[in-house]
Amino acid sequence: MVGEKSRKKIKLAVLVTLAVAALSGFRYPLNFHQPASHVDTTTNVTPPLLHFPRLKLDRRLAAAPPSLPEGRENHSLNTSNVSQRRKRNLEKIEARLGKARTAIKEAPNRDHEPDPDYLPIGPMYRNAKAFHRSYLEMEKQFKVYIYEEGDPPIFHTAPSHGVLGLEGIFINEMEQSHFRTRDPDKAQVYFLPFSIISIVHFVYVVNSHDWSRMQNTVADYINVIAQKYPYWNRSLGADHFMLACHDWGPKISFAVPNLYNSSIRALCNANTSERFNPYRDVSIPEVDLPRGTTDGLLGGPSPSHRPTLIFFAGGVHGYIRTVLFEYWENKDTEVQVRKYLPKGVKYYDMLRKSKYCICPSGYEVADARIFEALYTGCVPIIIKDHYVAPFSDVLNWKSFSVIIPVKDIPNLKKIVKNISPRQYIKMQARGLKVRKHFEVNFPPKRYDVFHMILHSIWLRRLNLQIRDNEVL
Repeated sequence: MVGEKSRKKIKLAVLVTLAVAALSGFRYPLNFHQPASHVDTTTNVTPPLLHFPRLKLDRRLAAAPPSLPEGRENHSLNTSNVSQRRKRNLEKIEARLGKARTAIKEAPNRDHEPDPDYLPIGPMYRNAKAFHRSYLEMEKQFKVYIYEEGDPPIFHTAPSHGVLGLEGIFINEMEQSHFRTRDPDKAQVYFLPFSIISIVHFVYVVNSHDWSRMQNTVADYINVIAQKYPYWNRSLGADHFMLACHDWGPKISFAVPNLYNSSIRALCNANTSERFNPYRDVSIPEVDLPRGTTDGLLGGPSPSHRPTLIFFAGGVHGYIRTVLFEYWENKDTEVQVRKYLPKGVKYYDMLRKSKYCICPSGYEVADARIFEALYTGCVPIIIKDHYVAPFSDVLNWKSFSVIIPVKDIPNLKKIVKNISPRQYIKMQARGLKVRKHFEVNFPPKRYDVFHMILHSIWLRRLNLQIRDNEVL
């Protein structure tokens, strides 16, 4: 699709852009366990919501435009007109995005705008006014084009229940969303509607350990849309996004270098040690929906009716849980850490009886426990390495959760005990407020998980500036 020399030039331009952003002191969605030099823990300065590197991808460095449909090869004049129209549309899109950037930058110095549904206020937000302005700008102009190529069950649909159900829910809701445009020239981003869950189910040969068929499915799809449309080659995929909750999503994306080097990957498995890039990629929550909805999952008693201090129940999956069980399994009545619950005791009942719920990594960093805790009013204790929490470009996770490095597992009870009852009540109340950002609704409601995923993608698009310098 694109020559090796062209790839190297554009890769260099991207690296220069990111270097400029780094020198400017920008800090984007923070990995919980970055070195201390990257995290400002001494002041209350809020990291900027956005940075605005100018990623200018010259059309002349990309692949040649795809051939015209059969019977129109000689219509060069018409081709030129179409190209000029697309160029003008892109310039208009970039101009509107530029105005949105300005409005967001100015928002912290202005009064909060009224909102009939919800007004983001409080320490749960890194910059509440900037987030609110950004969200309103997204509602005003954000448009997504979904490529229509591909047939179910691998494309345009996916299962919408269970621990990976958010993948199918997003795909299905995006297909009928008012953010969707049928005109690709009016879109700011382009959705690649393949389902990793479906690819694993229908393409992978069980126990074969062969990834090539799954990776080729994605690579072939992108080859098709790159040959048929000009948009992938125009930006080398920088304004395209995929979404996956399956743990294999990141590895399957490696089949197409520009998919993981340039595109926006919305992933549940947001692991920086596995090439998740918080500057470009989007962390999304892994929400367990046994019946495909949140019915019966939301809500819990007040803090005064939660007799258990700390709770965890689950299998020994991964090294973090091994350490957790070594120090705390059946060791303390106030720290209830178990592999199995006693007969007749229900997991969700225990969440609702507990003040703090431990949310460790398993074999992968993605886990539904954080959101089960928030759903039931239990303050999450997050113990993960290399994890970027969902929507952490907007949310201040330290204000409504306890974040503990793996090395401090032996001191878990001491850390929690040092949190005053007053501070615990504040954290619990904040968690109840931000819970709306992780709730699944049918149809989607403003500020819920569907819209927050879109907002994260919108932010990444704001951080790009694409030019089409095609000369015919």
